[in-house]
Order: sequence, then C-alpha cells, then structure tokens
Amino acid sequence: MIVTIAIGLGLGLIGLGVLGMLISGIQSLIKGKQDVKKILMMLVPFAVFAVAFGIFSDVAQAGVATMIFMIAAMLLLIFLSGLRGTFNI
Repeated sequence: MIVTIAIGLGLGLIGLGVLGMLISGIQSLIKGKQDVKKILMMLVPFAVFAVAFGIFSDVAQAGVATMIFMIAAMLLLIFLSGLRGTFNI
C-alpha cells in the first residue's frame, strides 16, 4: 500500500516537473528568449518515436528503435563534424 502511494506521488512529481518545463519553455519562446530551431531540434526524438510506434505498434520496440536511431544519428554527426574539422570545410 505504501509503495503504491510512493510510486504515485513520485510519478505525480515527475509530471509536475515536465509540465513546469513545458510552460517555462513556451513562455521563453513567446518572449523571444529561445530560438525556434533549438526547440524544434528538441522535438526530433519525439517525432522519431511517433514514427517508430506507427511502424511497430509496440511501445517497447518503438523505444528501442528510437534509441538505436538517435545513437546512429549522433555517431554520424560526430563523424561529420570531425571530418569537417579535419578538412577545414
């Protein structure tokens, strides 16, 4: 019983934290403190997850596919930025 209440309270606090971050981000965007491109870049993993969920119809498989895709994209971008630095492009 106590464990259930503690888990519920913990998830509630996580939800409040995410809600607070969303409200703060929207206010910063409205006031012009944040760039729209940066905010759109933060939405890329959610879009990848949505596409993966549409393909696999399973949350676990979509999560793993999103993780693998994001790691591959990170490695590719690290490689390209290193290549750019090497050849001064």
